[in-house]
Amino acid sequence: MSSQAPALLPMLQGLIGTLSVSSLAPAFDHSNRPLIDLLAGWLDAAGFRVEILPIPGHPGKTNLLATLGAGPGGLVLAGHTDTVPYDEPYWSYDPLALTEADGRYYGLGTADMKSFLALAIEAARGLTARDLTRPLMILATADEESSMTGARALVDTGRPLGRYAVIGEPTGLRPVRTHKGVMGEAVRLIGRSGHASDPRLGNNAMEGMHEALTAILAWRDELQRTHHHPAFAVPYPTINPGYIHGGDNPNRICGECELHLDLRVLPGLDPTDLRDELTRRVSAVAERRGLAWVVEPLFPPIPPVETPAGAAIVRAGEALTGYAAEAVGFGTEAPFFDQLGMQTLILGPGDIAQAHQPDEYLEIARIPPTIELLRGFIRRFCME
Repeated sequence: MSSQAPALLPMLQGLIGTLSVSSLAPAFDHSNRPLIDLLAGWLDAAGFRVEILPIPGHPGKTNLLATLGAGPGGLVLAGHTDTVPYDEPYWSYDPLALTEADGRYYGLGTADMKSFLALAIEAARGLTARDLTRPLMILATADEESSMTGARALVDTGRPLGRYAVIGEPTGLRPVRTHKGVMGEAVRLIGRSGHASDPRLGNNAMEGMHEALTAILAWRDELQRTHHHPAFAVPYPTINPGYIHGGDNPNRICGECELHLDLRVLPGLDPTDLRDELTRRVSAVAERRGLAWVVEPLFPPIPPVETPAGAAIVRAGEALTGYAAEAVGFGTEAPFFDQLGMQTLILGPGDIAQAHQPDEYLEIARIPPTIELLRGFIRRFCME
């Protein structure tokens, strides 16, 4: 890699200083193209072959794939370009400026996970295509924090990438090989409003939702009794009723009620099967009470993933870090990489406790070992 790539600190400053929030709420959503253009310029100057991949149907949203070397197999160092929205009044520092204080770099995306993209470029500094027996790829995706649009678009193309991948999500430099899936489901019951003085004048959707929620919580208990994965701190699937709204006035029978659920899915469970079972339980209550009903996803599900313990990428991560591979409860792009035929490990320098928080930060002391770890992966999967 030529010395034309910027130094690490200017790259970090550029990434943190470029707004790239993604959100399902249009008022907060931004294009990631300015950040993609930054990365493209740096990687092109560094000798990578750069492809900017617009996402069909999503104007302003773009993936980037930069490749050094050629041939089958190889290693992908992957990160998402977007961040969650931020509450600036609660920050002690400018969220859109890299600030050094107390041995930390503060700024939106320092831990989750813009910094990893700069560290991947830094880890490849000094390499040329002639040094590699298999290609090294740096992948930057869109909208991981909102809809996984970037990763889903890669799956839709069916284009093979590398054989192995490291996703730099915040794991405290401990390797992670498995995580739960994430589902968001909306349950809507529609009854008939009427005057509250006489229940016969309507069909109360809120009362129906009370019965439906009772059935859902009973199902949750069944899932927790019958499904167990000891690698997880919470070793069973979870269902959280996080939002409910119904009716408009206390003197009117509630004509419509809506419930939103968060489901965290263990490896081995299929989100489609879970939605079918949720639908069955809700419909049984609704039909018994004469209510119309809808069960629909709030977003396409993120499947669970479990890279085998004996996979080469897992063994390499354990050898390089000295830690056994772990399990986490949050979702990543790993299941989509898995669909593309990659062995995937999740390993990054941030901590999940700092993600999505005011005063998000990255410990500066984590930077040198991260670069050395990434160089170790490059040697193992692109050079040896």
